[in-house]
Amino acid sequence: MASTTSPALTVGFDLDMTLIDSRPGIHACYLALSERTGTYIDADLAVTRLGPPLAQELVNWFPAERVEPMADLYRAMYPAIAIVPTPAMPGAREAIAAVRAAGGRAIVVTAKHEPNAELHLEHLGIAPDEVIGDLWAEQKADALREHDAGVYVGDHVGDVRGARKAGALSVAVATGPCDPDELRTAGADVVLDDLTGFPGWLAAYLPARA
Repeated sequence: MASTTSPALTVGFDLDMTLIDSRPGIHACYLALSERTGTYIDADLAVTRLGPPLAQELVNWFPAERVEPMADLYRAMYPAIAIVPTPAMPGAREAIAAVRAAGGRAIVVTAKHEPNAELHLEHLGIAPDEVIGDLWAEQKADALREHDAGVYVGDHVGDVRGARKAGALSVAVATGPCDPDELRTAGADVVLDDLTGFPGWLAAYLPARA
């Protein structure tokens, strides 16, 4: 008789503005970079468009040939400036716990520099099964496929694109720069106000998945 057991559940999560509210830390780091380099950076504006890789923001403030060294400098300054001010998003710990309670694995797939992503999670006491950094939008599909993630949770249309390319269910949270309509238009299968709604959604999803 053929087995009817569902494959093990793996849920991927984005980091910035999904699991963590990185705006305070990133704002502080941009101000420090501005002071260090003597280059004006509108940190208030920059933190309204989090999600894409760092270089896509820095190109607004530095000539193209300086973007890579400025990105290296930013990442080097980041641990001392940005980790402590950054809180978990409401429901972040509970979302990870819900996946574990269902017997699943929770992974983080983020565009953030991987060592800095790990520092954030360690500081906040959030311990996913795996952290994969330096991947944006469709690039995330490779990691999601590698870890057999059937669900990917993110706040940006780039996260939706990554989930869809991986063949994963796209669960979007409207806690980042993209509003619910943008997320739905991009192809999100589910849109939640924030992660506090994730455990309830997961509880309803699991029987249908089985």
